[in-house]
Amino acid sequence: MERMERMERTAPVSLDQALASFSERWSPRIVTTVNDYDVRVAKVEGEHLWHTHEHTDEFFLVLTGELHIGLREPAGERTVVLPRGSVFTVPRGTEHKPYAPVPTEILVFEPTGTLSVGDRHEEVPDHVDATTGHALS
Repeated sequence: MERMERMERTAPVSLDQALASFSERWSPRIVTTVNDYDVRVAKVEGEHLWHTHEHTDEFFLVLTGELHIGLREPAGERTVVLPRGSVFTVPRGTEHKPYAPVPTEILVFEPTGTLSVGDRHEEVPDHVDATTGHALS
């Protein structure tokens, strides 16, 4: 989706309809933009991959299901658990690995053009889409 098209969106977007429009896991769709940020929704299940966004925080909102995020921090590794309705921000430069033990729907807020696998990452598995987000169909 071109940047101009996203800026011209003037009708409300139903998150339920947006999420119903695709079935791929770990393949975010851009529902709108706010200034220079994308608001993306994704269906997730299983493991993502360890990765780092060097220059931006990454905001997560769990719409349905449950999301776990492994974090590698200076004090060591820990996992945060986000049930439905929870939010969490992974600070820039923090290596992290999302994992969903059950089918889960999330909303992510990050700068336009941010790659879903970060700036540094381990090998990308086949089930993870390395993308800056897809247009809604």
